[in-house]
Amino acid sequence: MKIPCSLTIAGSDPSGGAGIQADLKTFHELQTYGMSVISSITAQNTTGVQDVHHVPVSMIEQQATSIIDDMPIHALKTGMLANVEIMEVVADVVSRMNAPYVMDPVMVAASGDHLISPDSQDYLKNELLALTTMVTPNIPEAEQLTGMPIHSEKDMEKAAITIVKDLGASTALVKGGHLVDEENAVDVFFDGENIALFSSQRVHTKNSHGTGCTLSAAITAYLAKGYSMIPAIELAKKYITQAIRHSLDLGKGSGPTNHWAPRLTHEEVNQK
Repeated sequence: MKIPCSLTIAGSDPSGGAGIQADLKTFHELQTYGMSVISSITAQNTTGVQDVHHVPVSMIEQQATSIIDDMPIHALKTGMLANVEIMEVVADVVSRMNAPYVMDPVMVAASGDHLISPDSQDYLKNELLALTTMVTPNIPEAEQLTGMPIHSEKDMEKAAITIVKDLGASTALVKGGHLVDEENAVDVFFDGENIALFSSQRVHTKNSHGTGCTLSAAITAYLAKGYSMIPAIELAKKYITQAIRHSLDLGKGSGPTNHWAPRLTHEEVNQK
């Protein structure tokens, strides 16, 4: 029996809502075997990030080599990649595998603060994007990648086209959660030829910690299971919507999404 295997290269979130922890929970819930390479160790919780320690590049490289030398990888994703040296390791890892690569370009914090240095942004845009099967920026990240302001669905379409046509990504999914729309959350996908829109009813909750990690991990899991792009996005969008709708009111800040939400029974949903 072929066991679909998914790899994440990202930072660790000890509170469990984002990063490596969110990725592995998502991989497990979607019935793929999850593996991880930890690129950074953070001290964070639902209120924010208190400290960050970047794993030495040699250790990141050895983690990846240990996996590649022994385990099958059917799809991989990346989250926060803090510097050029780490990105160079990722580029080497991707080049050594024949598997879809989903990039969650973690560049801008919810506060608006930039998380990676200017030279790292340049490397991501000029080198790493061209290796991706799909990149999944939110609106602030898409603005950072393209240099254009995004205030509407049409702007999102222009950004997705720019990311593919000008920056070299194979496909782009620009997420519309930051747009001011009270009814729907619309994501825009461009595959080099066609635009596709993915809409879901907006869920009003403060508990959205780890949504970007979880969505990109869900897409990765479905790609590892052999789904093509559009069905993978559709299923991942359904998964993240359920995870947000039944999010967990934990911590003093923005609580985590609920990775086991699709398994809730009708009775459990009504009790929430």
